Amino acid sequence: DELCELIGVPRQLLPQVVPSSGPIGTTRGVAGLPDGIQIAGIAGDQQAALFGQACFTPGDAKCTFGTGAFILMNTGDQPVASKAGLLTTVAWQLAPTAASPRGELRYALEGSAFIAGAAVQWLRDGLGLIEKASEVEALARQVPDSGGVIVVPAFAGLGAPHWRPEARASITGLTRGSTRAHLARATLEGIALQNVDILRAMERDSGRSLGTLKVDGGAAANDLLMQFQSDVLGVEIARPELVESTALGAAFLAGLGTGVWKDQAQLAQTWREQRRFTPTVDRAWVKAHLARWDAAVAKA
Repeated sequence: DELCELIGVPRQLLPQVVPSSGPIGTTRGVAGLPDGIQIAGIAGDQQAALFGQACFTPGDAKCTFGTGAFILMNTGDQPVASKAGLLTTVAWQLAPTAASPRGELRYALEGSAFIAGAAVQWLRDGLGLIEKASEVEALARQVPDSGGVIVVPAFAGLGAPHWRPEARASITGLTRGSTRAHLARATLEGIALQNVDILRAMERDSGRSLGTLKVDGGAAANDLLMQFQSDVLGVEIARPELVESTALGAAFLAGLGTGVWKDQAQLAQTWREQRRFTPTVDRAWVKAHLARWDAAVAKA
């Protein structure tokens, strides 16, 4: 009511709030669709991906590696107010059933890094180090590590939990021995290290330790990036067979709303893991790497 009065919008003009899953309406033969197709799922991009990754338990989290990196953690039936600059969002609401007369309402913490896969595009288009984005992993594997090079991919500023739009990308730790392979590897590492900042903030805010992180999106196909992400987080990374989790989540919500699936247990069985990455380095190595990252972020 306060917002409607402030903006001058009559309340009756606002759309009806409906559950994320359950009958909403049917198509009416527009945009080439036939009449009568039931619409029974509605969700935002990242909320759909969280549901599509079967992150149904509080503490479950997923990261979508697209142009940016988008991380959501299920916080259960209570909204968590972030002290670390994260967003509190509704994850989903399921329609009431006999078992759950009020419907299931779940919340999440959300944090985003503005640049992820776009950093690889910069290596391709800006520097010409590679011809195709898919070549970055092979180039990065030419060296055993980044040789002390740190890339902070803040091309559009730093997102959560820093929120410093004036920050800019930086490359530190260069020596005469630094090569294009070191730069490629450091860029992949920078993508993963941004996510550490976000997920550690989520752990602090939610009071829950991260278990397995589920991943999706185009850059999730990069094995080197996924292994490094597992190493610096110290948790297992699970990559599904179907990395288009947003589309799958929309289908899950619609199928649940129309009775294709009975409950979330059936959805969890439908989700299929393609590969799991396990930490392989000692924590002292991680601590040193994170210290170099923090110093580089401070400079950026």
